[in-house]
Amino acid sequence: MIEVWTEKYRPQKLTEIEGQSAITNRLYAFVKSQNFPHLLFAGPAGVGKTTAALAIARELFGENWRDSFLELNASDSRGIDVVRNNIKEFSKTKSIRDDVPFKIIFLDEADALTKEAQDALRRIMEDYVRTVRFIMSCNYSSKIITPIQSRCAIFRFEPLPRDIVKGILVKISQAEGFKINEDAFELLYDASEGDMRKAENLLQACASTTKDVTRDVVREVVSFAEPKEIELIVKTALAGNFLQAKERLNEVIVRHGLSGLDVIKQIQKETWKLDIEERHKLELTRLCGEFEFRMVEGSNEFIQLAALLAEFAKLKSI
Repeated sequence: MIEVWTEKYRPQKLTEIEGQSAITNRLYAFVKSQNFPHLLFAGPAGVGKTTAALAIARELFGENWRDSFLELNASDSRGIDVVRNNIKEFSKTKSIRDDVPFKIIFLDEADALTKEAQDALRRIMEDYVRTVRFIMSCNYSSKIITPIQSRCAIFRFEPLPRDIVKGILVKISQAEGFKINEDAFELLYDASEGDMRKAENLLQACASTTKDVTRDVVREVVSFAEPKEIELIVKTALAGNFLQAKERLNEVIVRHGLSGLDVIKQIQKETWKLDIEERHKLELTRLCGEFEFRMVEGSNEFIQLAALLAEFAKLKSI
């Protein structure tokens, strides 16, 4: 049976988690004391939030850790029912252990919960603090209501740096017995942006087709335009050549199978690398945000991207 590498190579202990040492050191101290407050892990996807929660449970409860651990994904059930039923029922019962007097509820993607569900969750956190500790993960802590945040120790996870991601991918490639060159590593990191889960999934997809992973192999797998391609499109538009920029953008979208939001994200990233005045960078960023909002609201992606390039072309006259 083929294992998913994100699970096969998931760290089992806090000390095995790379790139978040300031956080894992504090969490390890909590585990050693066998007592800690509710925890809120905030940060982008694939940086170790879920892994840290699972490692805490393993180290705190030992071999039978699953008996004292409930994992729920709030994005699957956003409403109040999951709080009233699953969470409240688990919180009512005491821990069967003598050494650790509480159980753990891990609520992944807690920022997906509705305001009503979060209000109900806050009351459970107050009423059952003797029997349960919550560990919540989210991408955006601003979407968690203030009363919940104030009851938690908040840890902010950062995207993993390039050297950490590369080191982990090297270990995996050696363990799995395939080669991967430096250019392939660079493109994998650019495509994953510090998301280790995404990087591992992309690498597994590449390695399933060949034992010699090159940049060309990675390019065929990822839905990601080369940074130089996006840079050329932006520069062409800023030079006032709107139609040429639009044609190049359409070619890139078709070739790589990109969504409009993918393109906006890459354009915004590349604009900050351009050798242009700061005020122009600010205006480009504002425009990216405006047109991203239009897409999220349901506007036609091709029309909005063309309009964005038209706005870029206007800046030539400023």
